[in-house]
Amino acid sequence: MVKVGIAGGSGYGGLELLNILLRHPQVQITWISSQQHAGKNPGDVYPNLRGFLNLNFSSVETLPASELEVLFLALPHGHAMKIAPALPGELLVIDLSGDFRVSDPAVFQQYYGIPLTCPEEQKGFVYGLTEINRARIRSARRVANPGCFATATILALYPLYQEGWIDGPVYVDSKTGSSGAGNAPAAGTHHPRRSNSLFPYKPFAHQHLPEILQLLDRPENPLVFQTYSAPLVRGIFASHYMRLHKAHLPQEICSLYQAYYGSEFFIRWVPDYPDVNFVRHSNFVDIGAASKDDHLIVWSTLDNLQKGAAGQAVQNMNVMCGFPEQTALDTAPTHP
Repeated sequence: MVKVGIAGGSGYGGLELLNILLRHPQVQITWISSQQHAGKNPGDVYPNLRGFLNLNFSSVETLPASELEVLFLALPHGHAMKIAPALPGELLVIDLSGDFRVSDPAVFQQYYGIPLTCPEEQKGFVYGLTEINRARIRSARRVANPGCFATATILALYPLYQEGWIDGPVYVDSKTGSSGAGNAPAAGTHHPRRSNSLFPYKPFAHQHLPEILQLLDRPENPLVFQTYSAPLVRGIFASHYMRLHKAHLPQEICSLYQAYYGSEFFIRWVPDYPDVNFVRHSNFVDIGAASKDDHLIVWSTLDNLQKGAAGQAVQNMNVMCGFPEQTALDTAPTHP
């Protein structure tokens, strides 16, 4: 049994971690923090957890780092960088915030609006997109879990970028559910505003863009990236529009993705069109495409709290600890 702690256990990402880790046969949750709910049982805050955990929230200042083997940092941006430098080197750390995803401190400050106070610490973090970086994650002590939009777009475009199929820019239109904004109420997430609306935000400036460009940075294929708030609770639907150097038959496109992802349990090629309904509450990414002549559209869908956050974090933990990668994550999406 691996002793696990969660810093930030009462946000949506932390709650999703609890839900997954409670069914993990090789994990013992020994510490969870919440500044807002310190002293309360998780079941008193989230009634769906009543009776599942005989452990109360603590304040993050009580972090017993020397007693843990794995620590998840599910804190708002800017907080993990204050904690990570003091953590023991042997502790496995998986950060779900954006603090350690971007390697250039100047770029980080440009997109996040805060300085990266520990750039040397950042260099020790491996980017945790499991299907792309599995070998490095396996030997890592520190992992920066990717952003939800970044996961959807990198996995959708990676084979095309690697093989040099794309001619010119790629236009990305990515829509997300309200849970991606966290559980703190805000004007843009208020139900009367969000429930029947669709609106763009952060044009050319979304904080997930620089981590995408770290993996898909080709001057000949610039990325135009736009995010939208959609009337969903969970889910991301990302559309990617581009021209190719030459026309490819649908079978050729399918074969390309099968060559890269055919052995990946959590990436599914969809022969028609992906639908967020069929990835919710799961760690799966569904990818599909349509083409006409040399024009190509690639779609990707995922659950922003699972593969886009907590699910991928547990997937990374499994790789780091040598557990079967699907452990606690091999549940089918729920529908309806």
